[in-house]
Formats: sequence, C-alpha cells, structure tokens
Amino acid sequence: MLDLESGRLVPGADAVLGRLRGPGFKPELQRSAVEWNSPVHTSLEALRTDLAGARRELDAAASPLGLAVAAAGTVPFARLTPGDATADPRYRTMAEEYRRVSDEHLVCSAQVHVDIPDRDTAVRVMCAVSPWLPPLLALSASSPFWLGADTGYASWRTMLWQRWPTAGPVGCFASAAEYDAAVADLIRGGMISDPGMVYFDLRPSDHQRTLELRICDACPSPETVVLVAGLFRALVEDARLRLERRDPVCDGRHEWLRAAVWRAARTGLKGPLVDPETRLAAPAPVVLRGMVRRLRPALEACGDWDTVRLLMTEALARGDAAHRLRRIAEVHGLRAAVETIVAETRGDRGRGPAPAPARRPVAAAGAPVRAPVAPGPVEAIGG
Repeated sequence: MLDLESGRLVPGADAVLGRLRGPGFKPELQRSAVEWNSPVHTSLEALRTDLAGARRELDAAASPLGLAVAAAGTVPFARLTPGDATADPRYRTMAEEYRRVSDEHLVCSAQVHVDIPDRDTAVRVMCAVSPWLPPLLALSASSPFWLGADTGYASWRTMLWQRWPTAGPVGCFASAAEYDAAVADLIRGGMISDPGMVYFDLRPSDHQRTLELRICDACPSPETVVLVAGLFRALVEDARLRLERRDPVCDGRHEWLRAAVWRAARTGLKGPLVDPETRLAAPAPVVLRGMVRRLRPALEACGDWDTVRLLMTEALARGDAAHRLRRIAEVHGLRAAVETIVAETRGDRGRGPAPAPARRPVAAAGAPVRAPVAPGPVEAIGG
C-alpha cells in the first residue's frame, strides 16, 4: 500500500481490507501489505483474468483512501517503523522474536501452489524441481530499490528474505515423514514457532495437498505471474512422471543452489544464470529457452505450451521488471519508477497478450478444490 501523493509505503492495509468483501484478501505481517489468494482455476487464462480482476478490486478499494497498490518485491520509498506489525498474536510474537528482520520485512512475493497426489510425492518432487527455481526468480525479479536507493540487485527482496532462519533452498528428503521430522526439530529447537514459518523456496503445504513455490518476487505484470505458474506446474508434472518411471531425478547435491539463487537475484534476466543441467554459467535467455524446450511434453500435456511459449518470448524481449524500472529511474527519477509499478499493477500499461485457452484442465487453488486429472491445480498467492 502506497501513499498516492508521495509514493511512499504506508501502513494502510487495515483500512483497505475494511472496504473489501472478497474472501481472498487477507492481512500480512506488516500493515503495509495485503495478501490475495486465488480460488481454484482450470486454465492459465482464467488465472490471469482472476488476478487482474483482484488487482482492480484492490485498487478500487484503495484509491478513495488516497492509496495506491504496488505489486513488487520491494518499493523504492519506505520507512522502517519498528513495532508496525499487524495486530495478530502470531505476527506480534514474530515481530518481538525476530526484531530487525521482522521490522525490515517490507517485501512481497508471488507464491504458486500445484496440486500433488500425496505428501510423499510432494517431498520427492521437491528434490527434482529445486535446481530450476533460480530461473523462475530471475523472471520475476522486481525489487532493485530499497529505502530510496538502487541496490544493484534485480531482487533485493531475496536478500532480505534469506535472513529468516528457514529461508532459502530446501534439502533433499526421502519421505514426508523425514521432512516433517526436520520441521518438528526446528520447532522444538525454538528456531520457528510453527510449520507456517518454514520459508524454504519450495515446500509441501501444511494444510493443502499442494507443493508451494515461494522463491519469486511479486510481479507488476500479471502475465509474469501466469508464466511462472505455467512453468512451475510443468516442472512438478515432469518430475512426477520421472518418479513414476523410476528415472533418476536428483543426485542429492544441492550445495550450489544457494549461490545460484544469489546469481539470479543479482542480475535477473540481464546477466548469466547457473544452468541447472550443466551447473555452469550461461546467458539467462539460453537457460530459460532450454527450460521451455525441456518442459515441452509436460506443457503440452497441461495445455499450456502455446501460452508459455508466447509469454516467455515476450518476457525475454521486455526484460525483467527490475531492469525496466531501473532504466525508467535513471532517466526520469525514482518517482517515475513508482508510477510505473502502480500503473502495471493496475493494468494500465505494460500488458502483454492474454494467454490462449488451455486445452486440458489446469487450476489455481486457494480453496480445497481438486482437479480429477494428473496435471493438478495451480494456486497463485499475492502476485
């Protein structure tokens, strides 16, 4: 939530939430953020339509209060105000326990859930999917600015986020029981208070039959969220099928992943990424085009090939939001970058072609609805 006149982050979430009637809008840790959870959908086209509509609804509730809505990992102008957590016992406890880390948690992410048959499969799929998450972060990067300055990073949100005790790449686990035991140890050891504070880049949901992607920045363009959702579902479906065929899916070596995440956060789509197959540096467009080619069978099975191919072409042509915002700020100043974030969030400009209709069911889930086909629901949160 930004002040409409100054462009500064403000604790206006409570007032905006009081004007909203939809069940998908919720408070977050900081009173400057509103979370939106999509319902279940059966196509990427429906997901995009719903996301754009939710943003318009949020904007309509905020604008009469002199507020604007910005979907980005961070915003250029913010002020640290300790003790500004939402008045919820859990959030207040987090603010007291984690102090500065909580005070500086002025960030927003785009999270995606994909339906999964069971928790054992979800945990085993994590190991296969994790190496491909840094390219998704690069696509979503939208947070080059922090406290009025250019950080030099495409996703400074990632640097802030990784200070939480459980944030970052998830390890490899053989079963849900093994994963759950690790989470229980974190709680018993006092590092976190509940399973909801497991902030791995990828995790099985503790209350839904889904695998949850958590690495991405919130994105000014709804099309970026849709592209990430389509790629993530294809990654999960590809890994699930490999497990069914008993193909090798992971060598258990993920010590390089944190560095690969750093690389994606540092340069986004403008610099190199770590190729998950060779583990060598390669230009971001090369890595992402190779990823789409690799996932083509899964994308076609989900009905998403045409949509994802089109949106990827557009994303690589436009560049990530971070570098687009940086170019605008260099010419017109930081306030112009803020105005661009607000306009793209609202849908005024920067919109690409709408995704083509899916040929088979695809879904976005925020409610307990399940698709009867293998390529299961996708849930977008925040965006």
